[in-house]
Amino acid sequence: MFSGIISHIGKILKIYKEKNNCIIEIESKMKFKKNEIGSSISCSGSCLTLEKYNKNIATFYLSKETLKKTIFKSSIKRDVVNLEKSLIFGERISGHFVQGHVDTTCKVSKINFIGKSWLINFKLLKKYRNYIVPKGSITINGVSLTISKLLKNEFQISIIPHTLRLTNLVHLKKNDMVNVEFDVLGKYIKNFI
Repeated sequence: MFSGIISHIGKILKIYKEKNNCIIEIESKMKFKKNEIGSSISCSGSCLTLEKYNKNIATFYLSKETLKKTIFKSSIKRDVVNLEKSLIFGERISGHFVQGHVDTTCKVSKINFIGKSWLINFKLLKKYRNYIVPKGSITINGVSLTISKLLKNEFQISIIPHTLRLTNLVHLKKNDMVNVEFDVLGKYIKNFI
């Protein structure tokens, strides 16, 4: 479980893709201890298990399902990745409950600049529309954000300068793909109804 408050960014140093498997090495300033091997790390919103680390390089395995559902299927060397360690019981939670289970990917359709903030529109398949509500929470590349507007086939978020400085969202441009996780509470409620 994560909060969606990004603590570090890293760059893909190496990515080895085979038929149904993938190993990824990410270079960052995030520090790990030996007892954290096997722990969950949010990598641009996808919950990955830390396989090993060496100084500033962390290695993760991606399954076929992860490759299919996430932007990692098209990731390349030097792509910037948002990183967050899992929550520690008793710590303050600033974002919302994020599982790291990516539901889908969405394409950036438009970016508007309002002062130092960005308004970003994302295309959304009709089958996912019931999972989002205006002012509800959503996770984009692992970042906890608020939906500012719901449009016919899109939704819009507003990103403040602080979030842009700390995450890979500052690199987004039109037609880029992002990992999306809908609010877990909304998913349970929709399933229950």
